[in-house]
Amino acid sequence: MKTGKEITPEEMAADLYPSDTTERRIAEAVFNGDEDEVISCLKEAIDSGSDPLSLIDKGLLAGMSIVSSLYDRDMLYLPDIIMASNAMKDGIEYCKERSGKTPELKGKVVSYVVEGDIHDIGKKIVAALLVAKGFEVIDLGSDVPVNEVIDSVKREHPIMLTGTALITMARYSFKEVNDKLLEEGIKIPFLCGGGGVNRDFVSSLELGVYCEDGVNVPEIAEDIINGATIKELIRKYVIFNI
Repeated sequence: MKTGKEITPEEMAADLYPSDTTERRIAEAVFNGDEDEVISCLKEAIDSGSDPLSLIDKGLLAGMSIVSSLYDRDMLYLPDIIMASNAMKDGIEYCKERSGKTPELKGKVVSYVVEGDIHDIGKKIVAALLVAKGFEVIDLGSDVPVNEVIDSVKREHPIMLTGTALITMARYSFKEVNDKLLEEGIKIPFLCGGGGVNRDFVSSLELGVYCEDGVNVPEIAEDIINGATIKELIRKYVIFNI
């Protein structure tokens, strides 16, 4: 019998796939980051009478959830997350086209990299993990001006805003975003993370919630839609993690 350390990610995933054969094939294609196989499996399933929106939840998101789970256990790495995320997104778009409907999502999150910074690896991880849990991510990209962030929040009405910064000097636009949101009367959680920020800096922002590990973001989003306040998020994810 193999020990936990000897079990490969593929073997672990095999025990987590859906039991239904069609859903299992789709989930496995997502896990492998095989975009062509994802579309092929979806086409075959839909042509055979499966509901496209049901396949999003039971096949695509199920596969991405497995990727997310194994990433949390340090069994998968960033390239695995990105490949699986791209395959899943292609599959979601295909299902939406075939159904002519938009799937119901849990909530909307605006995500960006701070103005003056082009490093987007952290943002990509956060976006992939959120999508895997059924959230819609409005990805503004990198080096995003403050006014563009504010305009997006006003337009999209997200449940929260996430920003990342690797360059220390670039983090000060976080304060501008925080202050402008307050000026507009918008009080939503503003998750700030990346090597360019620290707990003390983010704690100085009225809307700021310091996020040291991107894997916590989907859980934070779940708490928000269940009514958690900014103070409660800070108490749970910041103070208790010191």
